Amino acid sequence: MKHTTLALSSLALIATLASCGKSGSSSSSSASGPQEEVKIAFPNPMFIGTPTETKLPNLETPDPSKVIKTFMAPKGTVNVAKGKKVTSSDAAPIIGDLTLVTDGDADGADGNFVELAPGHHWIQIDLETSHRIRKIALWHYHKQAGAYLDVCVQASDDPEFKKGVVTLFNNDHDNSSGLGFGKDPAYIETNHGRVIDGKAVKARYIRLYSNGNTTSDMNHYCEVQVFAVPAAGAAPAPAK
Repeated sequence: MKHTTLALSSLALIATLASCGKSGSSSSSSASGPQEEVKIAFPNPMFIGTPTETKLPNLETPDPSKVIKTFMAPKGTVNVAKGKKVTSSDAAPIIGDLTLVTDGDADGADGNFVELAPGHHWIQIDLETSHRIRKIALWHYHKQAGAYLDVCVQASDDPEFKKGVVTLFNNDHDNSSGLGFGKDPAYIETNHGRVIDGKAVKARYIRLYSNGNTTSDMNHYCEVQVFAVPAAGAAPAPAK
């Protein structure tokens, strides 16, 4: 009888633990909500010719198999940056208009990119309200095979980026731009751009830095897309 009681007690304990495990799993799944696959629309390849040799200590080896073309995100995730206001440390771009950065078109042809002055510069996107950032897709000028230097992508609710700043990407390996030592790799620009993890950071502003590239001292942007579920009351993206 004693052995039977112990066996029943053990079975009850196992059942209780199993029940707790299932409850925790269900709660976690419920918290994340339903997920869906989000596809990134890539422009056509633009590069023509023979690429110049690029030597950087942190340059990654291109691997097409690692290109992020789709990702899983909460249902309703879209590009919330489309049509949003863009400002810059260079208020008068050499080529193009800052509105090109969020027009929804990542094409690298003439007339589809903005060129900023040489040196360390940033652009900033105002999403108008805070969003949980899932991914950021970034395209520099991809008509030539170059790598952009000291690329740093940050998010914050502070338009001056003095507080609450979260760094999502940084390939400034030697901290030459003063934003911290980056551990992310430099990469050759292609029509696939670079898809950056937003880490579900809650932010209204996205700021992107660069410091020229391996083919010139200029800074270029074709497109920046920020993927999130639109916040309640947020204005819909304007039709293209």
